[in-house]
Amino acid sequence: MLTPYRNFPNSLRQRLLAGERLIGCWCSLASPITTEVLGVAGFDWLLLDAEHAPNDVLSLIPQLMALKDSPSAPVVRPPLNDTVLIKRLLDAGFHNFLIPMVDSVEQALAAVAATRYPPEGVRGVSVSQRSNRYGTVPDYFAQVNRNITVMVQIESRAGLAAVAEIAAVEGVDSIFVGPSDLAAALGHLGNANHPSVQEAIKAILRAAQAAGKPSGILAPVEADARRYMELGATFVAVGSDLGALRASTQSMAERYKA
Repeated sequence: MLTPYRNFPNSLRQRLLAGERLIGCWCSLASPITTEVLGVAGFDWLLLDAEHAPNDVLSLIPQLMALKDSPSAPVVRPPLNDTVLIKRLLDAGFHNFLIPMVDSVEQALAAVAATRYPPEGVRGVSVSQRSNRYGTVPDYFAQVNRNITVMVQIESRAGLAAVAEIAAVEGVDSIFVGPSDLAAALGHLGNANHPSVQEAIKAILRAAQAAGKPSGILAPVEADARRYMELGATFVAVGSDLGALRASTQSMAERYKA
């Protein structure tokens, strides 16, 4: 007998929309082992990155398997806002999406449509795929549209200019700041703490709040993370597997070689 299907209702989406503070971590090492280790650490969510990490569908599925018994909800970032790529990630079993480089209302609408079956969207139909346990979840098609989380990433001048309209798009559940790309777009590559970048981040967080949408950000420096939470961000990534490994091993080597 199959164990109960745990993806409906989508508890991460419920908690996000309720305004709960959700602390996450970035998974960049593309390994089911390191992802599994993070899954027992107690984060609310883990971002499996396919934009800046060497991941594809076949490397992401073992990481989903590694999180089956984890309290941490998996979130995926596809390499781009593409209907076919999003369809493949949906069929692989993802329900929570962070869509990068969303610059306009049209792109936000396309991201939402890619995650919904018709008539609400354009998701292609496979009757037997990993997400519906290969056709064994009887009410999958009736429920899945309302159990997909879509977060869009604002990280360009165009996205900044259109953020209020993007935040108002139905089906966009949250606005997420990409501080590094935003800093680069504003002429301050590598310096997200520049005053003009910080003002832009505040403007994005305010726009999300005005639209009644939660907001999030990646902030691996604790002082930054706490400042953004004070400004209203509730969906906050506070580090990464890669960063934690690098910092720990560098500290270890320096301690013994000093």
